[in-house]
Amino acid sequence: MAVEPDSQVRELLTAGDEAAAATQAIRAIGPSALRYLRALLPDVDDVEDAFSQWAEKLWRGLPAFRGECPLRAWALRLAYHAALDLKAQAWRVHGRRLETSEASRIAQSVRTATAVRRERQLSVFERLRQTLTVEDQTLLELRVNQRLSWQEIAEVLGREGDTPRPNTVAKRFQRVKDHLAELLRGEGIG
Repeated sequence: MAVEPDSQVRELLTAGDEAAAATQAIRAIGPSALRYLRALLPDVDDVEDAFSQWAEKLWRGLPAFRGECPLRAWALRLAYHAALDLKAQAWRVHGRRLETSEASRIAQSVRTATAVRRERQLSVFERLRQTLTVEDQTLLELRVNQRLSWQEIAEVLGREGDTPRPNTVAKRFQRVKDHLAELLRGEGIG
């Protein structure tokens, strides 16, 4: 991401143009939020639902944004909670349809041995990653793919008035990494 949108969004909010501020924030941070949700939610429909919920929460909540943390961290916190809300819906937990792997098997038969092995590793990693809690998946996604600082991740994971310390988040991330590495070794990868 080239430039953080904080100052532009704050200027628009100060000028009273809440719609333009929200539009700017969604355009600037939306790609990161979408990548995060794609990493967290395996179903495309779930990603679309969570992303829509995120955009609505950002649009409605931006006028109340106090700037106590970077805008990107605040917006990704909204995405985190949109994913939590989606996963908490009972019908989604019990009504999930099975994914077909036919297309994956056909594609694998065409690839080279290296590509097949790499895809298998990614598939196993994704399956194992999905066994982690949403918070642990969030730690991985925000640190590895979104490259957020420990402070920003703490802001995302925090609740109003209760933000974990950055070193606590870093230690938890290390435990998650170690746990995931152990699981991967158990699958013969690593």
